[in-house]
Amino acid sequence: MSEAPPFWWGKADWRAWALWPASCIYGRIARLRLDNARPVATPLPVLCVGNLTVGGAGKTPVAIAMAKAATASGRKPGFLSRGYGGSTLGPVLVDPHHDSARHVGDEPLLLAAHAPVAVTPDRAAGAGLLAEQGCDFLIMDDGFQSARIAIDYALIVVDGKRGVGNGHIIPGGPMRAPLVDQLRHGDAVLVVGEGDGGDRVVRQAARAAKPVHHARIQPVNAQRFTGKGYLAFAGIGDPEKFFDTVEQSGGWVSIARSFADHHLYSDDDLADLLATASASSLDIVTTAKDAARLRNGSAVAAQMLQRAEVLEIGIAFEQPSTPGRIIEKTLERFRARRVRG
Repeated sequence: MSEAPPFWWGKADWRAWALWPASCIYGRIARLRLDNARPVATPLPVLCVGNLTVGGAGKTPVAIAMAKAATASGRKPGFLSRGYGGSTLGPVLVDPHHDSARHVGDEPLLLAAHAPVAVTPDRAAGAGLLAEQGCDFLIMDDGFQSARIAIDYALIVVDGKRGVGNGHIIPGGPMRAPLVDQLRHGDAVLVVGEGDGGDRVVRQAARAAKPVHHARIQPVNAQRFTGKGYLAFAGIGDPEKFFDTVEQSGGWVSIARSFADHHLYSDDDLADLLATASASSLDIVTTAKDAARLRNGSAVAAQMLQRAEVLEIGIAFEQPSTPGRIIEKTLERFRARRVRG
């Protein structure tokens, strides 16, 4: 995936306005797609964890938190994923011990540590595959705008710092469709992290009487990084957020290397990172998603996995009961859908 243009994340400038006609066309098509969709109904409850923009907003750790809440409620969850960055058209079940990110994508490899994952653009086929595995609760990681299957509850994740960027629609900004139209099809908003970037969405959600929840990214192994100097590298939607998290965990980032979201590392990339860290006597740290992309790869990738530390993150909800309530609400909507036939 190519890296999102930096001007998307600041105040709208001449570039965003120059692309305004194209954004209007894209937005109109996206609106029609949302409004006129004929999604396939599945025999299982479906919770969608999506976002309003391209780029990272923290969806994957939120999806994992929802799977844990579903398990705690007695359900057997399964994940539906497009497998962005992978080559398979599926539907396939992810094997975390043998599959590579080049085949199934990086996010599915992370999700597979917590529940079965079906990778395919055909969400209905993926749902059937997970049902065959005994799953009785489906969590879609992304896919909010795809409208391929009926969603019982749509949780929209918003980055508290970046929000919706300049507010413009692709290609002039990061929005996937007009804000109002997307919120009409959502059921609740989750703002992840500090900052006022999500305020616009919160205000619009309040006008639409949509619940707004809050959470923060929380390192799960922060003590390992205290007092260490690092070369940090990341190929995610917002690498700066990762670098900040390393320093909030007590380490310091002496060299920061950013790559495009879902970047598939070449041996040359990795050899350069290893040599630079060694020359500067630095440890190496990366994200769990980047580490997933290195698994079952080349000898150089294996060397990097052995050398690099991985900063694992989770989600801490302002109200700890929030995930459980969302699971319950999804089940309520599912039962109502079944009654309607």
